[in-house]
Amino acid sequence: MTKLHRFRGAQGQSIVADVLGHGPPVLLAHGGGQTRAAWTKIVGTLAKTGYQAIAIDMRGHGESEWSPAGAYHFADFAADLVSICDQLDDKPALVGASLGGLAGLLAEGELRPGIFSSLTLVDVTPQLEPQGVAHILGFMQAHLENGFASADEAAAAIGAYLPHRAQRRASQTLQRYLRKCEDGRLRWHWDPRFVTAANSQSPHQTSERFSRAARQLRLPVHLIRGASSNLVTEDAARNFLELAPHAAYTDIAGAGHMVVGDRNDAFTEAIVRFLRGLTSTQLAEA
Repeated sequence: MTKLHRFRGAQGQSIVADVLGHGPPVLLAHGGGQTRAAWTKIVGTLAKTGYQAIAIDMRGHGESEWSPAGAYHFADFAADLVSICDQLDDKPALVGASLGGLAGLLAEGELRPGIFSSLTLVDVTPQLEPQGVAHILGFMQAHLENGFASADEAAAAIGAYLPHRAQRRASQTLQRYLRKCEDGRLRWHWDPRFVTAANSQSPHQTSERFSRAARQLRLPVHLIRGASSNLVTEDAARNFLELAPHAAYTDIAGAGHMVVGDRNDAFTEAIVRFLRGLTSTQLAEA
């Protein structure tokens, strides 16, 4: 059974995590608008294969505290990861999806080199497709004001956003992505100011910053891309591999940007294979 743990974020706010297993720590950082529930299956697998899985709710998401100042830039999330690592006994392997990956890239490549034992980026690189970014932010903005009358209505919205997935009714996991507000409506379990912050960041400036961070990576790196991703093209993946030529690369067929949900078994296999392949020499050099 997972244990609930609370870390201190960079500004002292509570960062909630599910922790399961014993062994080398693996820190799991979800994408924007998600919660730690995104990692439910892989947490169990990692624990069974000899790792300690630590799945966090990023600041302003899920049960973690919202930033009083609305501080939701990439560097803010990166600073939280550094703070969490400072509270662990051993360096964790960081597995970051989308927002979590970009935060991990900044944490390792800019804020605190050597903070992780390895870095896995899930369908995110310094170069992102503008249309894909707009698609994601459009979905997140669509229901900010009115929310949903029921969880099934929220499930229908996700179905429209991810038409390649089989339509299904609201699950217990989906409930963890929603919060009930004073007006009785359900809204996504994250601070709406996160979208405002995301829209305020210059794509060109952030791309350059992430590229500089990627050039500084010296630890074991793994890029996982969804082969049908609308956010990371094959060219963007190749460009990243030029910035970090020592990185491993896995392209998962049948998966879009939401790799974990689209092909969870293949994703989990890729994660475990990469982690098991790390030698003690590589980890010592990280």
